[in-house]
Amino acid sequence: MQTIDRDSLKQRLADGDDFKLVMTLPDWAFRAAHIPGSLNIASTDELVGQLDVDDDIVVYCSDAACIASQLAYRELDARGYQHVVRYEGGLSDWTDAGYPLEGTGFD
Repeated sequence: MQTIDRDSLKQRLADGDDFKLVMTLPDWAFRAAHIPGSLNIASTDELVGQLDVDDDIVVYCSDAACIASQLAYRELDARGYQHVVRYEGGLSDWTDAGYPLEGTGFD
């Protein structure tokens, strides 16, 4: 499984790189907090329906132990998506660095 660290992801976002940043948690979690510029795709059917096989894709979820992004990565890889990486630190790692989030919070 190929991964990306938070500083590399932050730099790609700052540089305006053309890639799909995908949060793989349910809609309620996405509404609460996500990395700016993220798409919310929580199901396999949505993954393959909304992403092109040639897209450059970064998947993430809540933290390194969260399996949602691992499952998404494996599903995309199995379907022939060649440009997929996992940001394994997820929201907790992003927040620990003090990087910005969008969302309504967990109120």
